[in-house]
Amino acid sequence: MSASLFIKTICVLFLLPPLASEKEFIKEYDESGTLIKEGWVENDLKEGYWVYYFQDGSTQKKGHYHKDKKEGYWYFYSEEKALLKEGHFASGIKNGWWIFYERNKKVKMQFENGKREGFALEYTNHGLQKAIKYEGNQKKGEWTSLWSFRKDNPQVQF
Repeated sequence: MSASLFIKTICVLFLLPPLASEKEFIKEYDESGTLIKEGWVENDLKEGYWVYYFQDGSTQKKGHYHKDKKEGYWYFYSEEKALLKEGHFASGIKNGWWIFYERNKKVKMQFENGKREGFALEYTNHGLQKAIKYEGNQKKGEWTSLWSFRKDNPQVQF
């Protein structure tokens, strides 16, 4: 191999981006040494599964990242270890169905690009209690009777 070909090859190799990026699992601690979060990092961005913790070590939230943005299904918990909400993210924005848990009820709500879009369905131990329709994050209707809801929205299937 000639010296000029060798130098050209070396120059090309240094100019090319790395063929494979390094993915590493990290753990972060607060000042007192308590684990507060752990997950995967690739190219200095959160990538893959992450878990965040409360001071007592219980889970605060967990889910996946893609290029430092929440992606896919996530779960969020209270300090009392109760599930507060769960739902889908797309590029860090709420999208699709979310479920919010309160003391005696559960609300399933549709999101599109981070805004309420579609229906919110409120359930108690006695079943479906209320349906609310949203368009562009604005409330457009509310029904407390399944009969009146079906009458006004015959095309909707749940």
